[in-house]
Amino acid sequence: MEDEKIVQLIWDRNENGINELSEKYDRYCFCISERIVHDEEDAKECVNDTWLRTWNTIPPSRPSVLSTFLAKIVRNLSLNRYRDMHALKRGGSSVNIAIEELNECITDGKTVEKDMEYKLLTESIEDFLWKQTKRNRTVFLKRYFYVMDIKEIAEELDIKEGTVKSILSRMRKKLAVWLEKEAVV
Repeated sequence: MEDEKIVQLIWDRNENGINELSEKYDRYCFCISERIVHDEEDAKECVNDTWLRTWNTIPPSRPSVLSTFLAKIVRNLSLNRYRDMHALKRGGSSVNIAIEELNECITDGKTVEKDMEYKLLTESIEDFLWKQTKRNRTVFLKRYFYVMDIKEIAEELDIKEGTVKSILSRMRKKLAVWLEKEAVV
């Protein structure tokens, strides 16, 4: 079923919309969540919570790109779950490493999790990303939105791991300059 029809079913409060949503996007949302929480049961729970959050959000929201809308919801739920599970532990997981890498761009000592909640920062990062090449933007999003490992990104894009690391390093430096110039941080 097409996304517009799924959104309309949910908008009309027809529960078949959630069934269609689950059928079409279950694997997509599960992959995003599992990459963050690294636990099958927690990922399934985050996906189920995504359906509930979607039901409660539409209306009033009417997403133009359903996959992105769902990705944001499941990602935020998964990050919250991850934080809850690892509140006392800090380590070298890929989620923590990705967040630490981005923290280098944020100079005021706040965490990326808190800064990302501010609309101004989000808009500034989006503006920055749209000014990058498609490949660089894709690498950046796969690393910091989808929390993919460097090896996964390299394999998926058929480039060397060193190339991925270089792209990310250069983009973090450019982003730091961009955010300072935009007076966001």
